Amino acid sequence: MVDYSKWKNIEISDDEDDTHPNIDTPSLFRWRHQARVERMAEMEREKEEFKKKKQSYQARLMDVKERIQKKDGDEAQLKKELEKIEKEGKDLDRQEEDLVKKERKAPWNVDTISKPGFEKTVLNKKAARKPDENLSEEEKEARMKKFVKENEKLCKQYGMLRKYDDSKRFLQEHLDLVCEETANYLVIWSINLEMEEKHELMAHVAHQCICMQYILELAKQLDVDPRACVSSFFSKIQNCVPEYKEQFESEIKGFKERITKRAQEKIKEALAEAEEEEKAARLGPGGLDPAEVFETLPESLQKCFESRDIELLQKTIAEMPVDEAKFHMKRCVDSGLWVPNAGDVDLGTEEEQKNTEAETDTKQSKSAKSDSDVGKEDKKSEEPIYTGVTTDDLD
Repeated sequence: MVDYSKWKNIEISDDEDDTHPNIDTPSLFRWRHQARVERMAEMEREKEEFKKKKQSYQARLMDVKERIQKKDGDEAQLKKELEKIEKEGKDLDRQEEDLVKKERKAPWNVDTISKPGFEKTVLNKKAARKPDENLSEEEKEARMKKFVKENEKLCKQYGMLRKYDDSKRFLQEHLDLVCEETANYLVIWSINLEMEEKHELMAHVAHQCICMQYILELAKQLDVDPRACVSSFFSKIQNCVPEYKEQFESEIKGFKERITKRAQEKIKEALAEAEEEEKAARLGPGGLDPAEVFETLPESLQKCFESRDIELLQKTIAEMPVDEAKFHMKRCVDSGLWVPNAGDVDLGTEEEQKNTEAETDTKQSKSAKSDSDVGKEDKKSEEPIYTGVTTDDLD
């Protein structure tokens, strides 16, 4: 059975239809309203004062207990003070009960009988997808550089997450990351990790990259802003049918294969570039490589340069046919193996340097890989992580 008694004691300032003829009814209503407002204000003041007293009591109680525990001061005096504070606490409990009873017995009025459930209505509507911008390659590169500069740390944090719930929560907290630039950054980061032979980390970042690409693709299909698809994608991937899950895993596998292939191509390109730079640095004044020229010389001339014996070189040249001697000596001059009209000391020093370069060149085939790795590390330290990768790297 419903109890309606609580509705019997309701205070309304203008609930009387009949008043004495000598009493001004509007003035009576205003007086009752003013009296009710003053009583409510007095009640609020009592509550506020009680709240301050209780906070002071709790602070003093905690302070005394800490001092007793740390034995800071006279123990007997501290215990007396603790008893006094605890007695005050019992008084405060009684005061609190009295306030609750007083508030419960107070008649309801228009201000206390109910509270507004809401003051406005908000309709959530998915934002429309932004139209594709026709940007030039330079503008795209400038935008990518700015994005990486501002969000590189957040992109790496997202790339290292492992659980779907964590990724969902992180993207909802940083909705600016839900864009094409984040997917591009993760692609390039995956390539660099594969080049550094960090295969497991590359596979993990590749998974996060595919998640981002799926969100962007879902936004295209629904024609909405990608930021509105974060929750939908993660809900779908966690509760999807086996066929959808297999397709998702297949896409990740194919993406990792493409990353591995591209990383191998970039390593070969870096090795070839390093070899070209080393070869260009060795070229002589005539544009010939001294190592290649040395290999084409007759064995007798090779022995002369290896022994650095000028007299033996002159003797060997004199014994050779004139045309053949001119041909080989011109190539030696163009490659820097021989410096004409130089003093003996200078010539010996120049020949020693060139022979040292030739000896170094014979060892380059063994150390080409390590040299190229150093070159790549230097390049990484000077440029952002995304530079040196063309749009062909992006899917």
